[in-house]
This record gives sequence, structure tokens and C-alpha cells, in this order.
Amino acid sequence: MHYDILVLGSGPGGYVAAIRAAQLGKKVGVVEKAEIGGVCLNWGCIPTKALLKSVQVFNYAQHAADYGVSIAGAIKPDMKVMVARSREVANGMSKGVQYLFKKNKIDLIQGFGIIKPGKKIEVTAADGKKQVVEGEHIIIATGARSKELPNLPQDGKKIIGYRQAMTLEKLPKSMVVVGSGAIGSEFAYFYNSLGVEVTLVEFLPNVVPLEDEEVSKQLARSFKKAKMKVMLESSVEKVDTSGKTCKVSIKTKKGMAEVEADIVLSAVGISTNLEGIGLEEVGIKTEKGKVLVDDFYRTNVPGYYAIGDIVHGPALAHTASHEGITCVEKIAGLDAEPVDYGNIPACTYTSPEVASVGMTEKAAKEAGYDIKVGKFPFTASGKASAAGKKEGFVKVIFDAKYGEWLGCHMIGENVTEMIAEVVVARKLETTGKEIIKAVHPHPTMSEAIMEAVAAAYGEVIHL
Repeated sequence: MHYDILVLGSGPGGYVAAIRAAQLGKKVGVVEKAEIGGVCLNWGCIPTKALLKSVQVFNYAQHAADYGVSIAGAIKPDMKVMVARSREVANGMSKGVQYLFKKNKIDLIQGFGIIKPGKKIEVTAADGKKQVVEGEHIIIATGARSKELPNLPQDGKKIIGYRQAMTLEKLPKSMVVVGSGAIGSEFAYFYNSLGVEVTLVEFLPNVVPLEDEEVSKQLARSFKKAKMKVMLESSVEKVDTSGKTCKVSIKTKKGMAEVEADIVLSAVGISTNLEGIGLEEVGIKTEKGKVLVDDFYRTNVPGYYAIGDIVHGPALAHTASHEGITCVEKIAGLDAEPVDYGNIPACTYTSPEVASVGMTEKAAKEAGYDIKVGKFPFTASGKASAAGKKEGFVKVIFDAKYGEWLGCHMIGENVTEMIAEVVVARKLETTGKEIIKAVHPHPTMSEAIMEAVAAAYGEVIHL
């Protein structure tokens, strides 16, 4: 079988690239060894958000009386039902991608793919049968998996990764979460909200360490307020799993500490899926676990491309999707422009939520900018007060000389739905004055963006 474009991997990078290629009139094949939609749809973004929605409903039910609603009887979480709902949502999304493949006449080739010289992929099906498919262009989009540290070997029972974390049959009494990036923080929040005694261990000085420092400190306060134990500038040295529980040895600034827990969740990052897929045989260059590519995702070997978690840039689903589109449009001869990695939003779905784009205040200062900073707290927001969700703020950073919007950092209710305004505004090179003069509806959480910008320019009304 010969294709115009062959894609290895059907995650949010691979399947989006395939669909865009089909829209552009290309004959497309996708090689996938597991579920269509990759980790994001099946074991990442989507099912975790379904679990977090269950926790949100549970929290609302617990505090229903605060809103004048009486609920009789005990309110209890049912982990099995939560997990079942999460899996149902994930399966539905995966079936949706299957439908899109059929709609766009994309061939799905099931099996483990190994790229070969001559722009070929050898596919081994589950029954061991092999076939070779050819493509004029081959896009590698094999994604990543949970990273394993030597001192945290995952056994799937006592020391687990994110896959096991979203399918536990029953709630543990206690859990140590190692790593406070988006994955670690979301699971720490999820289990803490369900009554699990959670200890969150972070090697760096702040939780969600890539975020603006003020946002990180606010999230840590929210976690501690929710009775989560947060250990910063700490590292797990070893875990003794020989007994009924895990004995976790943690190195802190004050010395060694031992925490006992039923389960340890390792959320220390990801490892790219580059092993055994034929890169060496083809001669494709890699560096530090990433495939080396140019601005349009071309590798050093003509006809081979790479996108998503396996290349430079933030390992996010929406990043992979845009890389896939850019790659395919360049192949098709369109006037494609490189992805602007400085304008990619990041979201963490804890409560309060975290969303950001662009430079932090610290990064802007280190880059030599003379900056204007504005903040608007949700305690001053009418919508936040009415919703009973007053934690957090919006913070904006502008270049004082030219008015460029350098960054925006939010923590609060539904801020992951608000950050897109800033992404679009920065894409259009909008100034702060234009945001202030753009009428924002009242009462909304999104007013806080306009108010924060007004604060940066000394024009804020509601502070």
C-alpha cells in the first residue's frame, strides 16, 4: 500500500495531522498499536477531566447548604462509578476520532510500526503478521509515557503512574504524590478532595514550578487550606514496599523524613517513545530523548518528519495538534508559518484552576524588559462572589516601552476557559489600551482580565 502521507501514532498530533492532510486531498494512512486518539484521549487529558468533574460535583454536593440547597443523607464518592464514567467518556472520544477517519477516508493500520529506509513502515499486528506500507512522506508522532526514576520503580500496585491513578478500584487511605507539575497537582487535588490523606512532594521551591511565582504560592495556599501536606524543596530518596504500606524516605531542607502511605504516585514527568521504532536504522538524529527537527518538523532525513512530545517544545496536546497541522500544510505547499512557542497556553485543572501564556514576571525582568504589572483579585469580582469562588487572581505583564503584552497568569474558577482571550490578543499584537476599551460583559469572570490590564495602566475601577 502506498500513501501520500503516512503517520506513525494517532494521538492529538498524529490524528490531527492525518485529518488535515486528508482535507488537503492527500491519501493518508495512520499506523497505531493501541487505542485511536493516543494517551490524551484514552489515558490523559480527557479521562482525567472526567474524573475531576466528578470531584467538582462531589464538592458542590458537600457545600450545597452554602447555596441554600438541602441534600438529605450522607454524600459519598463512588470510585468505581467515577472511573467507569471516565472510561466511558474516553471511549466516546476515541470512537469520535474513528468516525473522523472514516469521514475523511483515512486508512487505519493496526499494529506496532517500525520506520524503515526508503520511506516505509513495517507494521506488526497483534497476531504477529507483518506488512510493509509506503508513504511519500512519513510523520512520526509516537508520543510519550510516564517517566520512571531508578528510585521509584513502578510496580502498578504500590508505586503507580498516571494510568493506574485514574483506574483505582477503591480509594486508598493515604497517598504520596511525587512531582507537582500539572499531572501531579491534578491527581493530588483529585484524591485529596475525596478524603485521601495526600502528601505532595516537589523538588523545586514551588508547586507547578513553570508557572509565575505568585500563582504557584497561591495554589500551595489553596492546597494547604484543603488539608493537603505540601513538601517543597524535597526529594523522594527511596520507597520501602515490603510491608502492607509504603515507607517513603524524603530528603528535605531540615533532613530526612519518613512518610507512610498506601500508594505512591510517580508524576515526575514523561519519557518519549523513541525506542525500537527504527530511528537508528533510518539515520534520524536525536538529542536528549528528542528528535531534531526544523521549524516545519523535517528531520535530517528527507521525507521523514516528527511532531508532538518527541520534539522540542511543551509536551501538550494542543501543541502537538498545531505542529501536525503546520507540518502537513508545509508538505502540501501552503504558506505555513512556524508555531509560535512563546504563545502557547498552559492549563492545570485543579481547584482553583491555573492558566497562563507568555512570560512570567521573573522571566520578563531577566530578559531586560521595563514592565508594567497589573493584578485583579477575584475577591473583587461580582461573578466570583456570586459563585462562591473568590480564590485567585489575574496577573498581566506588559512591556512599558511599546505596550507588548508579554504574559498573563491566572488562578481561579474557570480560568482555563478564559486564557484564550489573551492568546488571541497576543497573536493580534493587541495593546493594553485596546483591551481596556474592549467592552467585557458584566458580571463575568473574564472581566478580571480587563480589570487587571487597567490596573497595569493605573485605570482600574473596582480596586
